[in-house]
Amino acid sequence: MKKIFSCCLVFILLACRGEKKSIPPIQASPKAQEIKYAKGFTLEKGTNGIYTITITSPWPNAESAFTYALVPRDKLAIVTLNKDAYDAIITVPVERVVVTSTTHIPALEALEADHHLIGFPDTQYISSEKTRKRIASGEIKELGSNESLNTEMVLALQPDLIVGFGVTGENKSYETLKRSNIPIVYNGDWTEETPLGKAEWVKFFAPFFQKEKAAEEIFNAIETSYNESKLLAKTATERPSVFSGALYKDVWYCPGGKSWAAQFFNDANAEYVWANTTETGSLNLSWEAVLEQSQHDDFWIGPAQFTAYEDLKHASPHYSQFDAFQEKRVYTFAKTKGETEGLLYYELAPHRPDIVLKDLIHILHPTLLPEYQPFFFTPLD
Repeated sequence: MKKIFSCCLVFILLACRGEKKSIPPIQASPKAQEIKYAKGFTLEKGTNGIYTITITSPWPNAESAFTYALVPRDKLAIVTLNKDAYDAIITVPVERVVVTSTTHIPALEALEADHHLIGFPDTQYISSEKTRKRIASGEIKELGSNESLNTEMVLALQPDLIVGFGVTGENKSYETLKRSNIPIVYNGDWTEETPLGKAEWVKFFAPFFQKEKAAEEIFNAIETSYNESKLLAKTATERPSVFSGALYKDVWYCPGGKSWAAQFFNDANAEYVWANTTETGSLNLSWEAVLEQSQHDDFWIGPAQFTAYEDLKHASPHYSQFDAFQEKRVYTFAKTKGETEGLLYYELAPHRPDIVLKDLIHILHPTLLPEYQPFFFTPLD
């Protein structure tokens, strides 16, 4: 899941500790920018136009935060920064950027900043038609893998910025590039535990391209759409039961009760069997435990990579014991793919949780959105 969850879940980053800054007298008291749902970053804007971005959750259980200064190009000559106060100093607007997770692509496109993207590791995972055209034309270069970026190619591209991600702070490629004075900034969107929290990371990208107003408008529209859908779901007279996940070897993996995916079920007015668990990631269960709890549940949502009932049956005879299997009420996001077979859910769903929620409402409460055409979730073949 290189990238999103980039594929059922996972990512990797850097530690950019070279230039740090402290804002001079010209910088009056900074103004905190409102971040309503995201827990992993903060934004402050000084009266001189300098942004301070602090990443408080670059990866789960991180013991340190990262602070970056974004200095407008026309302010460079009139401000003095203490480099030791920041993990990186970036001149904005950024003209040439490398990003490292497919979850970054929708934000760039929404901000109309995708033409600044010049490189990406594992480009085959990108599903966006718009960005794939730029890959095909050679405008976006293949850079290896996030865990081991082709540093020679990156250096040849000379990006103004690399937006990285990581499950720890150790990445030798990032360290090499940092020593070459290429700023690396961590993005922790994947650590957020709520749908709107993930979507709000569009505000993280905005200051790098001086698109703050656009980011506000984009997020406000997503927030409004999501909350209106959530209110609609509450009008349903029934609350169907759902379960999720599938077996991998002998373990059934499914969303923990405090996870991003579990909140979708709750907001869609469904009864998720593991809602009271405290895990923010996945649960590791036996198939017997899942059968005991969910054999008679109404819907099975998200059976891992499976797209057809025959595939489920062939993979394990246990699957056919669930009522949802027998009554053809299993829905998957694994059929919605890009041209290189990447799953669009992992790329776009974090940016557009309102679409995910509407898909689920249409499935679970069909009378509420009868004309709606699902985008991510479709019935198994």
